[in-house]
Amino acid sequence: MIEISASAQTYLQELLEKQESATSIRVFVAQPGTPQAETCIAYCQPGEEQPGDIAVEYEGFRAWYEGRSEAYLVDAVVDYQEDQMGGQLTIKAPNARVPNVSDDSPLEDRVNYVLYNEINPGLAAHGGVVSLIEITSESAAVLQFGGGCQGCAAVDITLKNSVEVTLLERIPELTAILDQTDHTVTENAYYQ
Repeated sequence: MIEISASAQTYLQELLEKQESATSIRVFVAQPGTPQAETCIAYCQPGEEQPGDIAVEYEGFRAWYEGRSEAYLVDAVVDYQEDQMGGQLTIKAPNARVPNVSDDSPLEDRVNYVLYNEINPGLAAHGGVVSLIEITSESAAVLQFGGGCQGCAAVDITLKNSVEVTLLERIPELTAILDQTDHTVTENAYYQ
């Protein structure tokens, strides 16, 4: 799944030794399969691991890999290089931004896939973009518009006739599409 070089393992072990006992690391991809994907390493206190996480033991520490991120961490490499400033931990995850969704992927991943691959290319013609803020417990997608869509006089038409129709058609599990954008900001609006 992911390779942690010997130098990175030593560096991580030294960092974890300075923390509370039993602290481990957790590796995950935020916004996987989208252009905004980021591969992250964070401290993980006992009990902070999530259901579905995969535990891997290294010399002197444990790493938890988010199960949901597993496909996006294929061929990932964590390395540590010393330099004049001390050193730098790097994470290279070539598959983090590659869309990797199927019918059984998490709802958030499927919504992001449709937004970034079907909806945003059309909105980009007007300098607009829409992103997912969250999926509510009722399976509603909460969105935020930006660029030319924020404050645009036609945003309700865009939301109802384009974004909502496309998302509900592609992902029938969604119950609603909600907009949490502050549309009083109109500096970049396409239509004023």
